[in-house]
Amino acid sequence: MPLAVELVSPERTLFSGDATMVRARTVGGGDIAFLTGHTPFVGALAVSTIEITLASGGSEIAAVHGGFIEVSHDHVKILSDLAELASTIDVERARRAEERAQAAIARGDDAEAQGALARATARLGAAGQLS
Repeated sequence: MPLAVELVSPERTLFSGDATMVRARTVGGGDIAFLTGHTPFVGALAVSTIEITLASGGSEIAAVHGGFIEVSHDHVKILSDLAELASTIDVERARRAEERAQAAIARGDDAEAQGALARATARLGAAGQLS
């Protein structure tokens, strides 16, 4: 029996389908993978990538900018304030955001720049474009 997976942002459902595995990064907990039969779990998501291994083969990768993941009875629900599927990420825009954040950090503007850098890195990672 596959996992039923939903990736939802406030604007829309980005993904809904069957998977054999879901890998996510939680705040303070590191990477975690969910397979069929996983015990119930609720966790806060870090700014990172989510990888959904599709039951039909292949995978779907998304950048998530925080949120929550809930696993129960072979159902995985990923709720994120902002999430982007790899196929929709504007790589050049993400690179420019990464450069701006790195410049701000170099100037000592750490507070917002660290978050901006994490978001840009998640986008580039999801798009397979980390240098």
